[in-house]
Amino acid sequence: MPELTRRRALTAAAVLAGTAGVLPAVVPATAATGHHDSPGTFDEVYKGRRIQGRPAGGTGHHHHGAGYAVFVDGVELHVMRNADGTWISVVSHYDPVATPRAAARAAVDELQGAPLLPFPAN
Repeated sequence: MPELTRRRALTAAAVLAGTAGVLPAVVPATAATGHHDSPGTFDEVYKGRRIQGRPAGGTGHHHHGAGYAVFVDGVELHVMRNADGTWISVVSHYDPVATPRAAARAAVDELQGAPLLPFPAN
């Protein structure tokens, strides 16, 4: 497990600060979907990586993310919604964030240019 360094602490602070700015943009999209507690869809390029998120369809795959799917460069990033409403991913499991978009961005930051490998589902 990597040690907490000044760089990691500053990165985490930047992600949290960025999340605060993103949250108002996500709230109207959520309201527009008709699902009270479901985050909206997003598709953007973040630090040269394409990140996408959308409500998960009935693919038969078990999602812990309350029916929400997140992708980094087309590879699914497994996300999970915590009881307090925060989100975590398989890449940044110990760094809860406010939205799936913030989880995707945190994963891109943590990957530092490395590709996201498919996570085998059991």
